[in-house]
Amino acid sequence: MASTDRRHRAAVLGSPIAHSLSPVLHRAAYSALGLDDWTYDRFEIDEQALPGFVEGLDETWTGLSLTMPLKRAILPLLDSVSETAASVEAVNTVVFTEDGRPVGDNTDIPGMIAALRERGIEKTESAAVLGAGATASSALAALSRICAGPVTAYVRSRERGDEMRGWGARLGVDVRIADWAEAEQALHAPLIIATTPAGATDGLTDAVPDRPGALFDVLYEPWPTPLASAWAARGGAVVGGLDLLVHQAVLQVEQMTGRAPAPLAAMRQAGEEALAAR
Repeated sequence: MASTDRRHRAAVLGSPIAHSLSPVLHRAAYSALGLDDWTYDRFEIDEQALPGFVEGLDETWTGLSLTMPLKRAILPLLDSVSETAASVEAVNTVVFTEDGRPVGDNTDIPGMIAALRERGIEKTESAAVLGAGATASSALAALSRICAGPVTAYVRSRERGDEMRGWGARLGVDVRIADWAEAEQALHAPLIIATTPAGATDGLTDAVPDRPGALFDVLYEPWPTPLASAWAARGGAVVGGLDLLVHQAVLQVEQMTGRAPAPLAAMRQAGEEALAAR
């Protein structure tokens, strides 16, 4: 079944972008929804090229997904921004209205919450965050909705610690700062969100407790990470980066196509198959 909507084009933008699974997930959704004439591409776009790219889009475009380094660079180009995106000053989703106005949102935050909920994690008394980059601010925003108590952030520098404190104050989260050298202590929290690059947590595997809580490791390639493997081996709940990627993409598809619910199972299967083939 073909769509009759004149707005049928979408894409993911970023740099680097070749590794992105977004086209796989969105195209799987289009196929399952019967949107046979819809297209979803990827474009290598940096901050300098972004304004010209957005300006050049015509009325056939329905939306954009944004990855690094564009989540903040897009802000001046938008007509309006959701409260969720404004809370972390980061947009990963742009939807064009019927009259072509670009509206920004952040589906990473509700995507994190949905991924946790899928594993039965809806509330926590406290939490730990490993790392202090852009994803860590989204983690704090998600925790502001589900965490009743303090969040301890394990960071490598005083500057990063100050940034996390600032985000905590802005988001209403009681953020406490600890040095990365003490990161083993994080593993005793009921919920740990690891936002660090590949390899950064490998040295923590021997410190996984006998009765671990829940680990949300935002990496999806390579997967499982050594920490996630050690966690699962001891019976702890594990949420992975593909879970986050799929859930945030589900929300993007629903916004861009106007079809809900988006086909979560088909999108996850497509993502798993794509990763297995790499």
